[in-house]
Amino acid sequence: MEEFRYCRQSKVIQNHRIFPSDLNPFGALFGGKLMTIIDDASSISITRHCRRGAVTASIDQMNFLNPLQSNHSVCVESYVSGTHHKSMEVFVKVIGEDLVTGERYLAATCFTTFVAIPSHMNEEKEFIVPKVTPQTEEEKLVCDGYEKRRVKRLAEQSEYKDFVTKLSTELPW
Repeated sequence: MEEFRYCRQSKVIQNHRIFPSDLNPFGALFGGKLMTIIDDASSISITRHCRRGAVTASIDQMNFLNPLQSNHSVCVESYVSGTHHKSMEVFVKVIGEDLVTGERYLAATCFTTFVAIPSHMNEEKEFIVPKVTPQTEEEKLVCDGYEKRRVKRLAEQSEYKDFVTKLSTELPW
């Protein structure tokens, strides 16, 4: 019997206050800071899902929708949205909140991809990560697009591998 987990079993919710030291020169949360939070939350979702080590393979479709302002909060929600043998896709939703007014807004979304690896030196290398089962309407919406995104990702990865073979590693100075 195939092993599976519900999306909610890998769900991570992280809240952070945005301080002035987190801002870019334009007064919004620095994108690199947000991407660090996203990678952290995604890695926890992955580990909850497969209970083994995994490494980030890509951050796909990073869409910055609304800037996150100083003294607002940033809430990052993540959960596993698709699996294939050893790879797992995580959906990430970023919600901003004006802490004074209580207004909430969608700030960003993205998909991250991780690859599970043996967690210990003596661990068996042959394993398959559990399948994922959505329950809520939003989870079903997100998970239903997994196979299409996976096929697109694999095609882009193949093109990219060809591209990077043509890049130089010579010293530029």
